[in-house]
Amino acid sequence: MKRIFALLAALTLLLVSVVGVAESAQPDLLARIQERGTLIIATEGNWSPWTYHDENDVLTGFDIEIGTLIAHGLGVEPQFMETDWASILAGVDTGRFDIACNGVDYTEERAEKYAFSDPYVYTEIVLAVKDTNEDIKSFEDLEGRKTSNSPNSTYALRAEQMGAEVVYVDTLGETMSMVTQGRVDATINAKGSVDDYMSEHPEAPVKVVLTVPGDPVCYPVRKADDTVSLVEAINAILAQAREDGTLAALSVKYFGADLTNPI
Repeated sequence: MKRIFALLAALTLLLVSVVGVAESAQPDLLARIQERGTLIIATEGNWSPWTYHDENDVLTGFDIEIGTLIAHGLGVEPQFMETDWASILAGVDTGRFDIACNGVDYTEERAEKYAFSDPYVYTEIVLAVKDTNEDIKSFEDLEGRKTSNSPNSTYALRAEQMGAEVVYVDTLGETMSMVTQGRVDATINAKGSVDDYMSEHPEAPVKVVLTVPGDPVCYPVRKADDTVSLVEAINAILAQAREDGTLAALSVKYFGADLTNPI
């Protein structure tokens, strides 16, 4: 009987060893992407100048160009998947998307769940209100007020922390309309996006009352052992684009300024 138990124990150890070898032999995410030939990228497609459709309905923007640059650097083609903001990080987490290119801010809370690339731009945050509003001049003034933002965005979370009631919408256009129509009191948003909106809608009754540094912007990838090489490859591509001036040139093209250095 002892010999039988010993044999069973030996077989169990052998099975565990074989399974471990098989698992370690599985290709990581970078290898699977290169075998597939495409990098699946999540993006909104409605947040100018990061990701939007031009007058010919072609998907373009700062993150679209860099996402394409990253894909080509990996030796594959980009496959952009447009979705709402609330689904982007969730889709990265479940593996539906390989990466998100959508001006995603790095936060310590997000870093617990996602692996982030090195920062590629550093943005500013603005507090925008209707041009007749004289009551809101700081984030602290948002207590008891209504703001508008995408759900789970860092801007919405900041407004909630200040005691505001956040009305959730899907696009920047909806956000600004809520402000101009007086349906909300303010919005916290990316300076580049608000500047872009104001340049396209110079008649909009909106004003910026506060500008502060924002969080660094990075590319999120699912956090796991099999994604390490992908993040390293992305960082190498971004480093080269920074060194040869591509990042700065694209920043100037879409934001009118070089935002590639810490503020």
